Amino acid sequence: MVALVPGGNAPVATGQLSVDINYTPIPGADIDVSAFILNAAGKVRGDSDMCFYGQTSVLGGVVQMTESSAGRAVFTVDLSKLEPVVEKVALTATIYENKASFDRVSQLSLNITGGIEAQLATAGMQETALILGEFYRRQGEWKFRCVAQGFAGGLEPLAKHFGVEVAAPAPAATPTPPPAPVPPTPPAAAKSSVSLSKVTLDKTRTTISLEKTAAGFGEIKVNLNWNQRPAKSGGFFARSKSIDLDVGCLYELQNGQKGVVQALGKAFGSLTHEPYIQLMGDDRTGSVAGGEWLHINGAKWSEVRRILFFAFIYEGVPNWKETDGVVTIYIPGQPDIEVRLNEEGGREGVCAIALLENVNGAVKVTRQVDFHRGHAVMDKAYGWGMRWTAGSK
Repeated sequence: MVALVPGGNAPVATGQLSVDINYTPIPGADIDVSAFILNAAGKVRGDSDMCFYGQTSVLGGVVQMTESSAGRAVFTVDLSKLEPVVEKVALTATIYENKASFDRVSQLSLNITGGIEAQLATAGMQETALILGEFYRRQGEWKFRCVAQGFAGGLEPLAKHFGVEVAAPAPAATPTPPPAPVPPTPPAAAKSSVSLSKVTLDKTRTTISLEKTAAGFGEIKVNLNWNQRPAKSGGFFARSKSIDLDVGCLYELQNGQKGVVQALGKAFGSLTHEPYIQLMGDDRTGSVAGGEWLHINGAKWSEVRRILFFAFIYEGVPNWKETDGVVTIYIPGQPDIEVRLNEEGGREGVCAIALLENVNGAVKVTRQVDFHRGHAVMDKAYGWGMRWTAGSK
């Protein structure tokens, strides 16, 4: 049995496969499971490339929904009969009319012929649509990837994202009005575009792997933000005693070079030269709307071995639970990845947030959220092996 986690993949046999999707039903809300047959651009070629409750067999039976009941859906896919133009078959789940969100589904799993299984963690998922997984071609062979990616909206915006034209509902009948001049035809509305929503890494889902696309990773942006609290006459968050929460990272390049990028010591880094990481600003109070940003030159990702993102409280009593801090990683063409810093609290001054690793060219992101007395202690915990001295901004 091969057990996949989100972002994980496994080879599959070329031929007819069965996908058994099981989930815990939600009282009073229907869950619809669909399959989309996609070209290299990630779009359907027409309505016949969508297999769902209203169209259970497409492409002459190459993709079929053979069972659909409360708590279960079964598809068969004959990969050997798919045309060469087809690059993916995506499996999705949506909650009808957005009557609930997937955090109410306590169990959601996929079983694929050949002993492949994926258990999808749904705790905390506020989305009403999910891309569960996908069959995809890679160098002439077929693989299956567990995606587990939340999507804003229900079936209609998800279908539009894949290029399906969704007809508007017919208007209710009304009495015939008196004759009137025919107005000019308005221009066609632009197609809806829906952004993929965030993937939150927490205790139930700690890692995700993002494979490099033909366009590469582009510029990877990492944002640290924390809520600005109303001014108080006293207390930890009184603006007369502004808290200075800073973001930084330890890096290790493929050539063995190691270092740190942070405001402390004015080690701001560079995007165009090693380490290909740059701190874009230093927000002393949390009052800057965009927070603090680290940028990574994704075109140089092959030069990077690993990056450990961290935050530290430069001024103020460490109390991570009350900072309401959140780090979001933005990678073009990929879901945003969010890690919150206040789940466990912690009274140490430094929080190791997330580890990015270059795994055969892919970006593997692993949530850490552990706390350390200082940089040197964190360095030792993660085996960086650098020498540390006191610094200031």
